[in-house]
Amino acid sequence: MELGTFKSKIIDADGIRRAVTRIAHEIVEKNKGTDNLVLVGIRRRGVPLAERIQQYIEEFEGVKVPLGILDITLYRDDLSTIDIHPVVHETDIPVSIEGKTVVLIDDVLYTGRTARAALDATMDLGRPGRIQLAVLVDRGHRELPIRADYVGKNLPTSKREIVAVRLQEVDAEEDVLLLERDDNTN
Repeated sequence: MELGTFKSKIIDADGIRRAVTRIAHEIVEKNKGTDNLVLVGIRRRGVPLAERIQQYIEEFEGVKVPLGILDITLYRDDLSTIDIHPVVHETDIPVSIEGKTVVLIDDVLYTGRTARAALDATMDLGRPGRIQLAVLVDRGHRELPIRADYVGKNLPTSKREIVAVRLQEVDAEEDVLLLERDDNTN
């Protein structure tokens, strides 16, 4: 994950664990339990975060909340700038979302465009009662009127900075780094 020059480590593995545990508790508290909840991880790093939230909720509530995986590739508004042949992965939501509270889970909230794409993809799967958003890091710089319902850490950044979330399941490392965009990095 060479995206820029290292500036600082923002969250270590213990900090991630604490933030995800707190988010799991907040989800249960805000929704007055687990009835009608569906957790949906946005591919890539949102999936392991959703799995962890599901595990924590099961540990303290004794209920295994349904978990889905959402691929938003074809819903992105920048699809033509990413690749001529984008890699599309499977979306797998194992239960109906009709009338349910769907909690979309991602690693970083930045411009809001990923969250918008996830909203569009979710609505194509059914009509949930409501949709909530949980993110590990909210770094600001929104381009769309979207906000997270659950945030592990608010991290004001400049546009030259990059927030790099590394999770054990994807990166074999566990932390959140702040990087400075290199001049030759887009």
